[in-house]
Amino acid sequence: MKRLFAIALICTATSAMAVELPPEIAKQGSLRVAIVPNYPPLEFKDPATNTLTGFDVELGEVLGRKLGIKIAWQETSFDQMMPAITSGRVDAILSGMTDLASRQDSATFVDYLRNGPRFFVQQSRASEFKDTTAFCGKRVGASRRTSFPKLIAAWSDTHCGGNPVNFVGTEGSADARTQLKQGRIDAAVQGGETLPYMMDLEPGAYVPIGDVFAVQFTGLALGVKEKVLQQAVVEALDALIADGSYRALLTKWKLTDYGVEKATINAGQ
Repeated sequence: MKRLFAIALICTATSAMAVELPPEIAKQGSLRVAIVPNYPPLEFKDPATNTLTGFDVELGEVLGRKLGIKIAWQETSFDQMMPAITSGRVDAILSGMTDLASRQDSATFVDYLRNGPRFFVQQSRASEFKDTTAFCGKRVGASRRTSFPKLIAAWSDTHCGGNPVNFVGTEGSADARTQLKQGRIDAAVQGGETLPYMMDLEPGAYVPIGDVFAVQFTGLALGVKEKVLQQAVVEALDALIADGSYRALLTKWKLTDYGVEKATINAGQ
């Protein structure tokens, strides 16, 4: 029995060491990861402690432990994330970034969540919007820096005919919600995966209308030439999925509807 236990320990240790890291990453003992902490529940600052928290932050930390390295978070702006990865200032981006084909020339994405845009309105006006076709001809706001403007336009072309959605670009999801409260827009769009958190934060404020109207993937971005690191992250993520750690984080952050069954690379369109 002792011999079998010893063999099991050896096998476990070997399994933990099986993920190969690029020599420079192994040498520095850390992964420099860009993050923009303004997209709860994926990444944000805890109001009580001003420390980083959220699904992406906790996922990054457990990925780091699985890889045997530390995660060195580097806060930046959305506009600087892709330049940081292409210039080598950071090794990765883990910040709720949607994997889009248009971004795959600059980075390779290890996809770890499904996502998708969803309409929502103020609860006080919910009776005006029986279904999503009620948004035709209305002012709909969403972050101009995301893929949402194009997706809303495509949805409008398909469903609204000669009465298209009047899109209003905003400076992020928080700005869209502010404009919604002020009555400057009739509805807003943000990632469906973020709405349960926002609705818990502001009970009775918002009502989603319809389901997500496009399926996308959220990816951890890595350098396009970093094949060894890409494979290491895929293996580490698959290991977290297999051992239940990933599912536990999904449950904690109310993201179970958006989980993936295995890691994929560049699955975004």
